[in-house]
Amino acid sequence: MFRGNHPATVDPKGRLKLPRAFLAPLIARHGRKLFVTSLDGESVSIYPLPVWEEIENRLAARGDLDPAKRKFLLRVNYFGQETEIAAYGRVLIPLRLRAQAGVEGPVDVLGKGRSLEAWDHDKLLNRIENDPPSDADHALLGELGV
Repeated sequence: MFRGNHPATVDPKGRLKLPRAFLAPLIARHGRKLFVTSLDGESVSIYPLPVWEEIENRLAARGDLDPAKRKFLLRVNYFGQETEIAAYGRVLIPLRLRAQAGVEGPVDVLGKGRSLEAWDHDKLLNRIENDPPSDADHALLGELGV
């Protein structure tokens, strides 16, 4: 499980240096292959390839004409690319996604359980400040025992 926030940097060539706290467990559990994408273009989602393949297998059960599946795949494939963790724990962020999400320089890398998410630091703070949890969110979390 990946959890917490670890600041990192995306260099001018678009390479994210994965924080040590995430790098070793990621490689040990899943290897070096990744799928890097986004659902909204605001942040970068980093999936270990075996985790992404599980998602694809669940999607395969839906018909190819399923509207939700088509929307999902359109977005994740538009922004996404399969890649590998390179030397020094660096991951190349696809150019289109890097430009859309504005991830260059300082970023925050968040653990999301089975995947990671990278945000431009200012965008993340803006999201946290302007999109607080609602009463409905708290009620749902209460139902889950959180």
